[in-house]
Amino acid sequence: MKIEVTKDKANRIINSGQVILVSCAYKDKTNIITLAWNMPLSHKPPLLGISVAKTHFSAELIKKSKEFIVNVPSFELLNSVVYCGTHSGRDTDKFKESRLEPEKANRLIKTPLIKECIGHLECYLRDVKEVGDHFLFIGEVIYACAREDLFKETWQPEKVKLIFHLGGKFFTTSDKKIEI
Repeated sequence: MKIEVTKDKANRIINSGQVILVSCAYKDKTNIITLAWNMPLSHKPPLLGISVAKTHFSAELIKKSKEFIVNVPSFELLNSVVYCGTHSGRDTDKFKESRLEPEKANRLIKTPLIKECIGHLECYLRDVKEVGDHFLFIGEVIYACAREDLFKETWQPEKVKLIFHLGGKFFTTSDKKIEI
C-alpha cells in the first residue's frame, strides 16, 4: 500500500541530496547558505547547479559577485549547517555566529571558503535561470580540493560521514561505500 504525499512535500520523495554550505560575498558582505538542492550538470566544462530561493540574501550576493564556493561539511558540522540554514545573513554574520572560519580561496575567487569543511568547489557564475520561486545558479568549477585522508577518487564513507537532507528538519548520513 502507498500513501499520498501532498504536493508541498512531494520533493521529499527525491530530496535526499547532499548538504552543502555555499559561501558568497560581494564587497564587504559575506554569507553562508545551507543547500541540499544541488547537482552536477556537465563534465566538459565542469558545471554544477545550485538552487537558491529568490528572496535569500545569498541570491543577491551571487548575482552581484558572479561567483560562489560550494563547501562540503562533514556530520560534525551539523549544528553549524542547521544554523546557517535557519538564520538570515542580512541580519547576522553567519561566519561568526556559526563559529566557522573564513579562509582565502585557492584561485582568483574573492569569496572566502569555509576552513572547517572537507571539500571545496570554487565557481564562477556562468548563468542564472529563474525556476519558479528559485534561481538556478550555474557555476563553472575553476578549482576543486578535498581532504586527502577522506577523498580517494570518491568520498570514503568509512572515514567521513556526509550529511544528506531528507526535507524539513530531517537529515541522514551514510557510512558504507558499495562498488559494483
